[in-house]
Amino acid sequence: MKKGIISVIVLISLFSCQDKVDKKSTVSAKSNDPYILVLGNAQDAGYPQIACQKECCNRVSLNPELKRFVSSIAVVDPISNESWIFDATPDFTAQTKLLSKYVKDKPLPDGIFLTHAHIGHYTGLMFLGREALGAKKMPVFAMPKMQRFLTENGPWSQLIELENIKIQPLKQDSIIILNSRISVMPIQVPHRDEFSETVGFIINNQHKKALYIPDIDKWEKWNRKITDYIKEVDLAIVDATFFKDGEINRDMSEVPHPFVEESMALFENLSEGDKRKVFFIHFNHTNPLLIEGSDAQKLVQNKGFNITKQGLVVSF
Repeated sequence: MKKGIISVIVLISLFSCQDKVDKKSTVSAKSNDPYILVLGNAQDAGYPQIACQKECCNRVSLNPELKRFVSSIAVVDPISNESWIFDATPDFTAQTKLLSKYVKDKPLPDGIFLTHAHIGHYTGLMFLGREALGAKKMPVFAMPKMQRFLTENGPWSQLIELENIKIQPLKQDSIIILNSRISVMPIQVPHRDEFSETVGFIINNQHKKALYIPDIDKWEKWNRKITDYIKEVDLAIVDATFFKDGEINRDMSEVPHPFVEESMALFENLSEGDKRKVFFIHFNHTNPLLIEGSDAQKLVQNKGFNITKQGLVVSF
């Protein structure tokens, strides 16, 4: 596996509610390497969040262009003109429209990988159903408990019965070959698994690897070391739901995630090159990393880490 600093191809403009695209929002034609497109970076409930009357969300009412979609990424192969979305969010319609700007004459991805059964990660499947698109056998890659959840519970079971979606079973640490250049491997992580297990993914393009973990409990609850994964891969997109303890007015142990402050402390002894591989994602509406130019953003960047932006394209 080649090691090296991730090269950012282009950072496209952030999308408004009308999904307007900057004229410069095009992928560089200089490379045929597969790349990752960030389709959203907010926590499950989006940004702004429902009924929030605090400054963090009121600022979006005054400036709608600050709206952010729920966390999701796509992997695009420019040679085969194929793409795959990781998680079907409540913003699935807008996110597939965004993705379609990067693949020719294809309004939908070639498949969907699901991480787990929390609302921001699978409910976008509803737009493939009878009341909406009426899709035909869209491949949906799911772990065993996730597959059982969809099969045994309506309205998701109807998607399977009507063949709007076709479940492609996943197995922990087992590689799925997507084409001659790209493969995907699920890795199970600890999380609040009320309805399904939770996985992250290692995405391999033969020469480089990307790690995607949008949701996990505290890093120390995992029986694997995140720092080892960061050293091994070329890109690591990881959970940053909350910036610090006390960020929300409730017992934060009820919704355990690695605080960004905790992650930066854990990653402190990584090399500068390894730190540059880290991209934080999945921001709660209270997370100051959503605010451009905030002290929190500056702190993260000064420590050598990165912040995912909606529309960011990264080669891997």
